[in-house]
Amino acid sequence: MQKRRLGKTGYMVSEIALGTWQLGNAWGKPFNIELANETLCAAQDTGINCIDTADVYSSGLSEQTIGKFYKNKQKPIVITKIGRRSNPHDASSYTKENLEKYIEDSRKNLQQDALDLVLLHCPPTEVYKNKDVFKTLDHFKKSGLIKHYGVSIETLEEGFMALDYEGISAIEVIFNMFRLKPLERFLDEAKKRDVGIIVRVPLASGLLTGKFDKNKTFEAKDHRFYNREGEKFNKGETFSGVNYELGLEAVEALKEVFNTKHLTLYALRWILMFNQVSVVIPGASKPEQVYNNVRASELPALTDEQMKAVKRIYDTYIKPTVHELW
Repeated sequence: MQKRRLGKTGYMVSEIALGTWQLGNAWGKPFNIELANETLCAAQDTGINCIDTADVYSSGLSEQTIGKFYKNKQKPIVITKIGRRSNPHDASSYTKENLEKYIEDSRKNLQQDALDLVLLHCPPTEVYKNKDVFKTLDHFKKSGLIKHYGVSIETLEEGFMALDYEGISAIEVIFNMFRLKPLERFLDEAKKRDVGIIVRVPLASGLLTGKFDKNKTFEAKDHRFYNREGEKFNKGETFSGVNYELGLEAVEALKEVFNTKHLTLYALRWILMFNQVSVVIPGASKPEQVYNNVRASELPALTDEQMKAVKRIYDTYIKPTVHELW
């Protein structure tokens, strides 16, 4: 497994990590502890040394499962996200008391004295304008509750605001073949400031696996069923905000470029072509997906022709409807 530096943290992390949203019930399925442990075991076997989670994933079960699994093993770098447990989730909820509570709960769940890297979990845009929030995170770092902190963002506007805070070590952003806007200054600016880039939603909620078609059905509790127009949370989280049917057309064009029925490895390798990226966090709900995802790290570099073709397909199918939204 190839490793990359995660910005100011100095951590050398596997360029393919493990996202653990799917360890719980993210797709509307019940939590399966045995399958979750098998998935974590696969991550360990393949050399993955970076795990991404959040305190709201399965109401803390994701963090707890990770903490128990690695209790007597060599521990990976764990990125966890906090802030979305508040109800209502608004800017006023980002108080010192709330953040400290969330951090203490995550420390207990993950069985860590100091959290490796804490990200604010897609906070409201107003939070980025509140210097006291980031001063509080600086205080937690100095007091030893956390080692590093950053943010998970929805929009590049939020990302640029976050970059103005010196204490930000890493930013988690949606970046994939259907979300090219980060290439417009943001990735370069983050690298210039030594801020690590963590790529989430790399497969556009599964669209970029190439396994879906117009007859595909999703569980009623799966956000790919109920959040296509942003009914419950930011639309950009579901299929990267791309219309499902339009996305399928773009996927067929990508399949022709790479001469394959399955795009997963090429979609991940495309992201790794950019040296501003520190780590990619595809999710996995079973061991086979982990073993498959890490193969992207072994693929040869994509050709100039392939890279240009991805951009052309994006410009043709995707850019007109989503580019300016995030």
